[in-house]
Amino acid sequence: MTTNEQLFARAQAVIPGGVNSPVRAFRAVGGTPRFIARAEGQYIWDAEDKRYIDYIGSWGPMILGHGHPAVLEAVQKALLEGFSFGAPTEREIELAEAIIAQVPSIEQVRLVSSGTEAGMSTLRLARGVTGRSKIVKFEGCYHGHADALLVKAGSGLATFGHPTSAGVPAEVVQHTLVLEYNNVEQLEETFAAQGDEIACVMLEAIAGNMNFVRASVPFVTKLRELCTKHGALLVFDEVMTGFRVALGGAQSVYAKLIPGFEPDMTVFGKVIGGGMPLAAFGGKKDVMKQLAPLGPVYQAGTLSGNPVATACGLATLAEITKPGFYEALTAKTQKMVQGIAEAGREAGVPIVTDSEGGMFGFFFADTLPQNYTQVMATDKERFNRFFHGMLDHGVYLAPAMYEAGFVSAAHTDADLAATKAAALAALRG
Repeated sequence: MTTNEQLFARAQAVIPGGVNSPVRAFRAVGGTPRFIARAEGQYIWDAEDKRYIDYIGSWGPMILGHGHPAVLEAVQKALLEGFSFGAPTEREIELAEAIIAQVPSIEQVRLVSSGTEAGMSTLRLARGVTGRSKIVKFEGCYHGHADALLVKAGSGLATFGHPTSAGVPAEVVQHTLVLEYNNVEQLEETFAAQGDEIACVMLEAIAGNMNFVRASVPFVTKLRELCTKHGALLVFDEVMTGFRVALGGAQSVYAKLIPGFEPDMTVFGKVIGGGMPLAAFGGKKDVMKQLAPLGPVYQAGTLSGNPVATACGLATLAEITKPGFYEALTAKTQKMVQGIAEAGREAGVPIVTDSEGGMFGFFFADTLPQNYTQVMATDKERFNRFFHGMLDHGVYLAPAMYEAGFVSAAHTDADLAATKAAALAALRG
């Protein structure tokens, strides 16, 4: 049998770091990454045929679990019809209609192949529509690896950003302002000073790349107010949260708390592709009409709206829009995080948890963090030990304390009970 260690050694010889996306390398937690051989339902098996309860779900899209029969049937049918055409298909229209039907803020969407591509295109469109250059993002929020978004925050009032990746010239991010998440005062100061120069503000309303941190209602309320007042576009990055935390995404959660709330634009990915490379961005028609071929903002992609990916996405959306789906998923997710919290209490280890829909997070801390600085102050070493303990007991969590987790419709009460038992053993180990 080929081992994970052998595969990792082979991979490092031909792939930088041995992986095609950095978090997979286990650098944050140490050890050898598991090379996955197959998956079914709520489980994955590695190269050594060890089974794990999967709480990554391909970082969110496997909301139904792996290999759902209806999704498999749709994909197999689409494969027989053709892999790619480079021409329009009816399924592109159907997927756009399905997204728009569930998200009231959107009138038109453009399909692309990745969340990074969608986020990058949204920035270009916002700048093209407003004629402005500055953009605002928040420390700890990840919007893909487009140059303008790879920026580290400074302290105090927003300053010009500094790139956090080599190869990104300082002049590329000079118009990117980085603010502290959930800091209303800083938001007000920034708009007072530079509001008329800001093209858009991009926000993960439930940030999944600093584990799981919610934007407060006062923060989102003030953000909407300031964007409207100054003519900036408010962009919700729902690559992770879209169709994951609720049928209408995170914006539907906030719409219940803030009367009349809507973002101006939205970025989608993951669930809408059901595990295939597919993403989208959308908004009102008067914004979207600025895209080529109608308008002056150029965006294109050979594989955009791929016929196999759209079939996968449509089949997934058909399942999750069935009555009672999110109520059942929410209950499972809440039970899962309650189990981890109870294990912490029984082991005498401080753990705080949060969840929405099928997305969750937990921290080794006494209170839930509200921003990136607070996340960084939680117990990283304990998380790393816990991660490996859970892995040893057959539970696969994200290999970094900065990543959210995901429950699928396929997880059972037995899986949740096994997860709690594993957590208790890992905490006591």
